[in-house]
Amino acid sequence: MTNKPAIAGGVPVRNRPLPLAQADMTEKDIEAVSGTLREGKLGCGAKVREFEAAVAGYVGARYAVAVSSGAAGLHVALMAAAVGHEDEVITTSLTHPATTNCILYQNGIHTLVDVDPATFNIDPVQVEHRITRRTEALIPVHFAGNPCDMRAFHQLARENGLSVIEDAAHALGGEYDGQKIGSLSDLTVFSFSDPQHCYTGEGGIITTNSADLCQWMLVFRENGMVRDARKLVGPGEPWRVEMQDRGFNYRMTEMQAALGIAQMKRVDAFVARRAAIAQLYNRTLAGHPAVALPEQNPRGRSTWHYYILALRMENLKASRAEIYDALRAENIQVWVHYLPVFLHPYYMWIGHPDVCTIEGSLCPNAEDLYNRFITLPLYPAMSDGDARDVMDAVTRVLEYYAI
Repeated sequence: MTNKPAIAGGVPVRNRPLPLAQADMTEKDIEAVSGTLREGKLGCGAKVREFEAAVAGYVGARYAVAVSSGAAGLHVALMAAAVGHEDEVITTSLTHPATTNCILYQNGIHTLVDVDPATFNIDPVQVEHRITRRTEALIPVHFAGNPCDMRAFHQLARENGLSVIEDAAHALGGEYDGQKIGSLSDLTVFSFSDPQHCYTGEGGIITTNSADLCQWMLVFRENGMVRDARKLVGPGEPWRVEMQDRGFNYRMTEMQAALGIAQMKRVDAFVARRAAIAQLYNRTLAGHPAVALPEQNPRGRSTWHYYILALRMENLKASRAEIYDALRAENIQVWVHYLPVFLHPYYMWIGHPDVCTIEGSLCPNAEDLYNRFITLPLYPAMSDGDARDVMDAVTRVLEYYAI
């Protein structure tokens, strides 16, 4: 095979496109879902409780509350943490907007902090400098599954009386200091939506060690409704249901939970397979002058939810867009994660000091990385041959465009 890339007239590395992500589904997964349909069990019930117990037991938390999505989980977590009007929440600038939207839902103030250019994770040193008397919570995001420096965040929380809500959408199965992500902080939010490595179709879950927070989250996900006769304000008739707070319909269905229970049995296998593919990528690309690989937290275990390269543009005679197009021409379905939150039009329209100004952005690392990022396919259902195809395509394209 010639080394000329497909975009320049060569033969593509693959005959058929390799997707960026894909669910690892088995007949047992399908049977678990179809079983709930045959039994006529659809709404939030026993399967949801079983799923909650499975996740709580896996991560080592006392409680888990399942919801309709990871975004719903972040919203419920902020409500449980009593974040409200003009309360400040500090989080990363390099994340999906769902991380910050939940702050807007509570009429809070989103303060965005830059990332460490080596790890791509939120920089706790910069977080410390942004804490004010209005700050109520911190939302560290385990970007691409690489654990944040949670020791630093917990220390900042203790010193300033703050809640810590981990956005662990990418981090189910990850560890920090030998403990599973999900057992460390006040609240931790996981996502089971596409393209997570453990699926319920759509869905999320919040873990906590606080019985009080758990009880509030159960109310918030149920439209604020309370059915337990022992907790009613009015007379305890068996039919009485009371709305005791403002809540939302964030319930998970039995079908989603059934799929989640089946998938949870393979979480460790999913993470191990992701790590094996990531190590193949690392060995191939280590020291390559045209790319920078993210430094992994030595105190943690990454889930390798995404494998993201930061291109070294000074060593390439092509733009990021040209590299992107060239890899797609090889039938490797690459992508880019994420546009910094403050560059989304909505966040620019509503205005905030963290938005780019004439003096320059307060989050230059996030902007610089975004302009150099390429996300490669990585998921458990990939074969070794698929992974080698990805590396063949990447090395071929980088060599062609090398200075």
